[in-house]
Amino acid sequence: MKLLEVIEDCCRPLLREPLDARGAEQVAAAFKVLGDPARLRLLSLIAATPHGEACVCELIEPLGLSQPTVSHHLRLLYEAGLLDRERRGTWVYYRVVPERVETLRAVLSA
Repeated sequence: MKLLEVIEDCCRPLLREPLDARGAEQVAAAFKVLGDPARLRLLSLIAATPHGEACVCELIEPLGLSQPTVSHHLRLLYEAGLLDRERRGTWVYYRVVPERVETLRAVLSA
């Protein structure tokens, strides 16, 4: 189960009632994934593409990082549930999962 699926199942908005220790750990882990500037940029770059998806090969140059580093960051975003992916030949295409981004927004809602 992806990290944000767990948060959807367990955590109410933290500004309405206190989180228990387990819920706080899960929410913190999700935000930790987004705590890296490269991952924030990747999420933004993918969301802003005309078709809402991008290949790893299209993300290397804008970030100025190596392909293995970009792939590492994308994997972390995928494992957190923020991105979905599809293999097409030798490349993997990523797209934002809006419901998962909404889950993080909802956790912070008042």
